[in-house]
Amino acid sequence: MSQAIDLNYLDVSKPEFFENDTWMEGFAELRKSSPVHYRENSANGAYWSVVSHDLIKQVDIDHKTFSSERGGISIVDASEADRMGDDTDGIAIAAKSFINMDEPEHKKQRLAVSPSVGPKNLAELQPLIRERAADILDNLPIGKTFNWVELVSVDLTARMLATLFGFPYEQRGKLIEWSDLTTNVPQVTGDDSIDMGARRAELLKAAETFYALWAEREKQPPQFDLISMLIHNPETAKMNEDPALFLGNILLLIVGGNDTTRNSISGGVLGLNQFPEQFDKLKKDPSLIPNMVSEMIRWQTPVIHMRRTATKDVELGGKLIKEGEKVIMWYLSGNRDEAVFEHPDQLIIDRPNAREHVAFGFGVHRCMGNRLAELQLQILWEEILKRFKSVEVVGDVQRSSNNFIRGITDLPVQVHPL
Repeated sequence: MSQAIDLNYLDVSKPEFFENDTWMEGFAELRKSSPVHYRENSANGAYWSVVSHDLIKQVDIDHKTFSSERGGISIVDASEADRMGDDTDGIAIAAKSFINMDEPEHKKQRLAVSPSVGPKNLAELQPLIRERAADILDNLPIGKTFNWVELVSVDLTARMLATLFGFPYEQRGKLIEWSDLTTNVPQVTGDDSIDMGARRAELLKAAETFYALWAEREKQPPQFDLISMLIHNPETAKMNEDPALFLGNILLLIVGGNDTTRNSISGGVLGLNQFPEQFDKLKKDPSLIPNMVSEMIRWQTPVIHMRRTATKDVELGGKLIKEGEKVIMWYLSGNRDEAVFEHPDQLIIDRPNAREHVAFGFGVHRCMGNRLAELQLQILWEEILKRFKSVEVVGDVQRSSNNFIRGITDLPVQVHPL
C-alpha cells in the first residue's frame, strides 16, 4: 500500500491523521524513501520533516544550528500561535517561555524550576502520588462503563499539577482546561470554528489567577512549589513584570505536567488491550513495570513533534536546509523507526531498548519532568495490579484532532476486580 503514496503531496502535519490514527503509513514511507523531506505547501507553510530516530537526535542535540527561539517549538509559526485572538494589548502566550529560548537564557530559567522535579522532591512526592492513585482507583465504578481518560488519566494529572503549583486543590480542573486551550488553535487542530476570542479571555483568566498566586507567595517564606521557586530565584524573580513571559512559562509548565502523563496513562491501557498477551506477561512479572512505562511512552508518544529553525545553511540526511527554514522533528515517527525498534508498532513491555525512545527529546531541551511522569505511571500500574485482573476497553476510542499533542479524549472501559 505504501507504494501508492506520492511524497510530493504528502502533508504529515494534517491533524486528521492523528485524530483518525492513520499516520503510520505516511511516516513509514518517509523513513524508507525520504527521512529528511521538504513540504512546500501546507496550512502551516513550508517545512522540513525529520522522521528517522538518528536524525531526530542529531537535530535535537545541535541547539546552535537548530534554534528553538527563532519561530518557536511548534509547526505553527510563533507569530500566529502566540496570539490569543484580538491583539489590542499585544499579550502573547508561550513565545517567551523558556522552552522557546536558546542558550544561555534557556538554562537560567529552566534551572529556576527544575528542583521541583529533582530527586529529593520526587522522593517526597512518591507517597502522595501513591495515596492519590489509590484513592482514584478505589472509587472507580465496578461493573459499569466509564471514560478512563476522565476518571483516571485527567484526575491523577490534575491532582499532581495542583500539588506542584500549590494551586487550590478544589479548582484543579482549571489547570487541565487551560492546558487544553494552550494548543487549541486552528493550525494545530484543523478546527477553523475555534472561538479565539473566548480562548483568549479564558487564558487571561489563567494569567489573573496566577498573578494572584504570585502576589500571595511573595509574602510567604520560600516553599517547594513552582511559583515560590520562580519568585525566589534571581533569574525569574521579576518574571511577573513581563506578562508574555509570565503567562508563557506558566502555561508551559502546565502543559508539560499534563500531556505526557495523562496521555501515556490512557495509551498504556489501550496498548495492553490491543496486545493482551503483554498484560498476561505483566501479571506474571510485575517487576517489568518500569520498563513497561518506557515502552508505553514510546508507543503513545504524547508530544507528536517539536520544531526548530535553522540558524545557517546546513546539510542533514543528504538534503540542504537553508537558514531560516522550519525543521520539524516528528518524535512519533522516530519512535516507530524499524531501524531501532523491532516490530515498532507493537507494545512489547519487556522491549530491551524501550528507553531509547525520543518522546522526551534530547539535549538541552530534554523534558524537565520526565522522571515525574515515569514515577506517576509506575505507581499507578503498581496500584492497578493490586486491585484489578483487567482494565477492559469496551468501546471506540476517540482521539484528539491535533498535530502537536497525541491525545486520547474518550476511552470507554470496565474494570474487573481480582
